[in-house]
Amino acid sequence: MRPRTKQEYRVRRHLRLRRKIRGTAERPRMSVFVSQRHIYVQFIDDMAARTLAAVSTQSEPLRAQGGHPTLETARALGRLAAEAARAQGIETVVFDRGGFRYGGRIAALAEAARQAGLKF
Repeated sequence: MRPRTKQEYRVRRHLRLRRKIRGTAERPRMSVFVSQRHIYVQFIDDMAARTLAAVSTQSEPLRAQGGHPTLETARALGRLAAEAARAQGIETVVFDRGGFRYGGRIAALAEAARQAGLKF
């Protein structure tokens, strides 16, 4: 069955990516999901099937910005995600863009996380 919608294409890209990348306790997977209203980031240890840390635009420091997530919101979330990861002792991660194109908000989030000290 062929995909017909943008969402179905994205899910297929995500499944293709997930075959190749795995998160471990030493190097968890930094999973990013973008909805129309929010951006979510999770640090996942796939070997133990456990979420180590999670932040989103619904988190307390970013909640006030509200509305459609912009590039600036994505940058702030990238910095917040890096802080949350470092609080858990995470220094290096495997980046999982979730089937979304690497550009715009995804790229801004990733660059901000790198500048805040995460390695991937």
